[in-house]
Amino acid sequence: MVLTLFAEHVVGVTGLILTKLDGSARGGCVLSVVDELGIPVKFVGVGEGVDDLQPFNAEEFVNAIFP
Repeated sequence: MVLTLFAEHVVGVTGLILTKLDGSARGGCVLSVVDELGIPVKFVGVGEGVDDLQPFNAEEFVNAIFP
């Protein structure tokens, strides 16, 4: 996994920003990443601009996947 290699070679990664959370299966990959690397998701992109970044809420994310 590319992110695993990145996390092993970059010092100080404390969180992730998920930019493609659009209701598709792409958002579901975040569960594997967080579990494998132990790095939390800090922000999520809900649009196309920098102002569209919002703090990530794990409970809301899980409720959206498993209604």
